Amino acid sequence: MIYTCYEMARDCRADKPEGWSHFISSYVPLVRKFLAHYGGGDIEPVLKALRNPGSSMFQSAEPAPERWFLAELRQKVLAEIPFSAAQIVIDLETVAEALAPLTVVEKLAAWLETMRYDPKESGAILRMSPETVAKIRDRAEDLIRGKVDAWRRNLLAENGRALGVEAAAAKTGECLPVRAFLDVLDGRATWRGREEMERHVTRCWHCIDHFCRMAEVIQALRGVQPLTVEESEPLRILLGVRPERARWKRLVGLG
Repeated sequence: MIYTCYEMARDCRADKPEGWSHFISSYVPLVRKFLAHYGGGDIEPVLKALRNPGSSMFQSAEPAPERWFLAELRQKVLAEIPFSAAQIVIDLETVAEALAPLTVVEKLAAWLETMRYDPKESGAILRMSPETVAKIRDRAEDLIRGKVDAWRRNLLAENGRALGVEAAAAKTGECLPVRAFLDVLDGRATWRGREEMERHVTRCWHCIDHFCRMAEVIQALRGVQPLTVEESEPLRILLGVRPERARWKRLVGLG
């Protein structure tokens, strides 16, 4: 029987060992991946912060709850990673004004630089060539340079964490639901749906960021293997997760 992400979230909310054991084995590898990419250091304090049955990431969401869950998990992990201000600070308003001439796809390619993805990685996430991403970023750099008093290369990347926090907080009532992004990423969106989405997204950096996060977690899932029982055990002890009752006992109502 398949134990789904929805069931895991339900059991974590109820603080059941089944849920937390599945979280450790299936999602700690993703936590490690996010920490390695964003320079987060020690995993132990992050996992302790994540062990919260009341966390918003354990609230169910349809459709595709696993991808929604991973996007929420990514945000929770990054919230535990300290970051300092860049030497040359640029805010979201300035970025939005500078990059206004870009198309939605070009804005996505530029924004992934704030998430520390190089052209090759960004190309894989957006399904475009690294050369195209690099050209878009060259243009984005020129546009930003024309709007700031001080500039240097990699300005978006150096301000990435702060810009991401700003973008995540900029949600409005018009912002798109998760389903809209997943329809595009899964190739289900109609032309009319895409046009309506692009009209909003082209002026909304919250949705640009949200789309990039959803695309990021889809890419992050590739090649990730769950932890073995032996690998999971020290983390279960760390988080105080009780051993599960033996499966045969659950089936016959014992234990």
